[in-house]
Amino acid sequence: MTRAVERTGTFQLAGEAKGQALVFSQPLSFWGGIDAETGNIIDHSHPGLGQNIAGAILVMPSGRGSSSSSSVLAEAIRRGTAPAGILLERPDPILAVGAIVAEFLYEIRMPLVVCDIAGIASGDGIAIGTGVDGRAIVTIQPAINPAVPRHS
Repeated sequence: MTRAVERTGTFQLAGEAKGQALVFSQPLSFWGGIDAETGNIIDHSHPGLGQNIAGAILVMPSGRGSSSSSSVLAEAIRRGTAPAGILLERPDPILAVGAIVAEFLYEIRMPLVVCDIAGIASGDGIAIGTGVDGRAIVTIQPAINPAVPRHS
């Protein structure tokens, strides 16, 4: 088994989560892109069409509008069909609002972290935790042999 890699990041919403990475090179809109009842990706223009985000650690560059994405994310969190956590390259205020609202209304926390996502591949094990300084600690356990080329 390959050695785990640890990275630090910045929380948009602090919390802890574990799950398998589901990595997309393209941003995903929750409004019109996710079915909040099932967690399935329903955006026909997204390469993840048909995949399910429930319980995964969603990894992507950023969210992709609309502002209504926050309400879809909050509803998916309430229903248990949301990702266990989200890793982004860039801060996303719309997704942050959805996660914060879900925590406030439903007392369910889904961590949202901004960090370096390079080299993370779908299927990698991801654990999100909090360091002593309050920063996000992202532990990545590669799922495959490091000698094999990886594609995100």
